[in-house]
Amino acid sequence: MTPESHAPTGTDAPRTDPPPGCPAHGLGPGGLHRLHESEDLPALYEQLRKEHGPVAPVLLHDDVPLWIVLGHAENLHMVRSPSQFCRDSRIWTPLRDGLVKPDHPLMPHIAWQPIASHAEGDEHKRLRGAVQGAISTIDFRSLRRYINRSTQAIVNRFCEHGEADLVGQFAEHLPMAVMCEILGMPDDYNDRLVEAARDALKGTETAIASHSYVMDALSRLTTRRRAQPEEDLASYLITHPARLTDDEVREHLRLVLFAAYEATTNLLSNVLLTVLIDPRFRARLNGGQMTVPEAVEQSLWNEPPFSTVFAYFAKQETELGGQRIRRGDGLLFAPLPANVDPRVRPDLKASMQGNRSHLAFGGGPHECPGQDIGRSIADVGVDALLMRLPDVELDCDEDELRWTASIASRHLVALPVQFAPKPPQDVTQTPNHKPVPPQRSDWQIGIAQPQPQPQPQSQTAPVAAQPQPEPAPAQPQPVPETPQPAAEEPARRKGVWQRFVSWWRGY
Repeated sequence: MTPESHAPTGTDAPRTDPPPGCPAHGLGPGGLHRLHESEDLPALYEQLRKEHGPVAPVLLHDDVPLWIVLGHAENLHMVRSPSQFCRDSRIWTPLRDGLVKPDHPLMPHIAWQPIASHAEGDEHKRLRGAVQGAISTIDFRSLRRYINRSTQAIVNRFCEHGEADLVGQFAEHLPMAVMCEILGMPDDYNDRLVEAARDALKGTETAIASHSYVMDALSRLTTRRRAQPEEDLASYLITHPARLTDDEVREHLRLVLFAAYEATTNLLSNVLLTVLIDPRFRARLNGGQMTVPEAVEQSLWNEPPFSTVFAYFAKQETELGGQRIRRGDGLLFAPLPANVDPRVRPDLKASMQGNRSHLAFGGGPHECPGQDIGRSIADVGVDALLMRLPDVELDCDEDELRWTASIASRHLVALPVQFAPKPPQDVTQTPNHKPVPPQRSDWQIGIAQPQPQPQPQSQTAPVAAQPQPEPAPAQPQPVPETPQPAAEEPARRKGVWQRFVSWWRGY
């Protein structure tokens, strides 16, 4: 896509930016909207949909032109048509023409790398096959058990305080703990690693140093597993028949770690917020009409972890959504506006229960291979948290919540909650918030309840001597039967459904 392709029809005169304060401020050359200057991206997406349809021209930093794909069907067509669109930014016309400088703010997202998400053809099959093969070895029952225990350990840190920030103290920690276990570096999980990953993703002044800290940990892991493979994802990448080099292993570990951490942190935060602020969700969860996995899917529709994904590139001249796409044009894959496409969701308040056709995890050859890991972390983690803290509630007004937004995603800054203080719990036990009830007696309806026997008077205290009356003649009394201890009933085996639920939750 070239600047000329965005020029208004019927005029060749260059346009200048409007002065600050003008209603059109924020527009660039050709009257196009600058995405990075918008303070309300969802509203801008709807405006672009009305003005241009399902595919709209926009500008990035430094007025670099790009298309944003807003329609659900158009996004699906793009990601499922590798003959027309690819992830290789080396064919991007603005990059080839020098319009995208090396220090462009989005270059880390767009720059081509020798990883599966940027490759195509046989190379993509080789690298993607190694990643999918490694993920396919994960035992999800054991994974759910580990998620359960990790949730228990994290909740134990703040359960006695009666208050917490579920973003900073929970949602940002659980995905990293689980991913370190999956990758094969559980001993490297600590607060420093969480802070480094968070800092690297935010792009702060110390982001480069934080990124190096994470990469050093992944390099050490690669070296250890090359020398001594074990049962973890890093080892399976190394021993896969694709014969990945150390650099390829390390880069794909980085891709899996950062992508899973960022997406799952956002997903956990969004699901917890939904449960806390929407009384319909909480009531239905408690009433058994909606499970936590269904709440997760609803969240993936309403607030996907990534708003947009950089980027796809046209391999040939084509048409998409009524727009002429030239060879070398760049296009933003946009799950957030696609999930609210009026042609797919005419009523945004309608429940999407049982519908997984959202685009939160992409589609086509580059569909997220680890989406089941993210779902498991959210499903089991939220369920275990609610079991431990059933009375948790928001500790501020909803309009006081703050978000940080970018073109790529929207992050909840904090989620303050309060609850009745709870004692820590053994991480190996099923999450609960009550002591174990005493065993019920064998009393049944229809027979008299056993009455407590009077306690014999203590013989330790001295009793004053009293004159005793003449004893009456002894009358024969029936000899009571010696009570026999009731035989214990064998423990009832759980039903099929109870066993399935326990297995699914990782107990």
